[in-house]
Amino acid sequence: MKIFTTLALLFFGYVVTAQTKLDTVTTTTNIILQTATGKIRGSLSVASKGKRFPVVLIIAGSGPTDRNGNSIAGVNSNSYKILADSLLQYGIASVRYDKRGIAESKDAGTKEEDLRFTDLVNDAADWIKLLKTEKRFKSIIVLGHSEGSLIGMVASEKAAASKYISVAGPGIPAADIIKKQLLSQPQNIQDLCVPRLDSLAAGKMLSNVPPVLYSLFRPSVQPYMINWFQYDPRVEIAKLKIPVLILNGTTDIQVSVDDANQLHEACKQSKLVIVEGMSHLLKAAPTDRTKNIALYNTTPNAPIKTELVQAVLKFIKED
Repeated sequence: MKIFTTLALLFFGYVVTAQTKLDTVTTTTNIILQTATGKIRGSLSVASKGKRFPVVLIIAGSGPTDRNGNSIAGVNSNSYKILADSLLQYGIASVRYDKRGIAESKDAGTKEEDLRFTDLVNDAADWIKLLKTEKRFKSIIVLGHSEGSLIGMVASEKAAASKYISVAGPGIPAADIIKKQLLSQPQNIQDLCVPRLDSLAAGKMLSNVPPVLYSLFRPSVQPYMINWFQYDPRVEIAKLKIPVLILNGTTDIQVSVDDANQLHEACKQSKLVIVEGMSHLLKAAPTDRTKNIALYNTTPNAPIKTELVQAVLKFIKED
């Protein structure tokens, strides 16, 4: 569904220190989660060194985003693959997967009118449960990016993950996010959309959707939106009793630092790290919106921010 390099060490004494790379053999293999509707396919990256080690479950953001962080909607970043490869250099295993209905998990998808946000949560929870059956993994860390942040925090509570990381996660309900995005639209479009968003948030299906709004409010996507709108990230993250890390970039044009602050305020035991100059794709980007957007489909081989990787590594390795 399409809905739209220094670290600022100012947050609660959380200081990032350098991590040491491992000189060891690493491998990436296919891994499958069997569901009632089909197979959800992913990639498991592991290092040969060590008998038991942490594994990070990387959950993709909204829309048709695949396990690597790429999308037919115009994103070509490889951000999740680069993150997995970066963690692997330090002996941290990871699993990243194509969500149901996306890329190699296309066959596990249902009709759009049958899909619910809770289906994605349940898939993530089932991945956690599957990884728990692997004796070589001593801990399961969930890392959710963008919409995957909300999916990950709900799944972490549901399936008892060891630790949780939110990367560029919204701090307010999805209906409110869409309202904020609509502020850039003409007033007449806002006047048409806001009452309909309120109706969906109240659990009411819409009828007679104007053609100009059909792509956003088509009948087949309304059940997903109703289900999705019921979740408030601040409420969900407050339920977590495990270690929590919240990350955001200063040049993220989709999710603001204020969102990260709201999540941090809701989760008292969380640690907050703001990475200077990091975009929504986890890479270096300018504040200029046009130039920032231009990088979404032109920098697949550019590295992700080193400060992000170091913060994640430190958090994982902390007791």
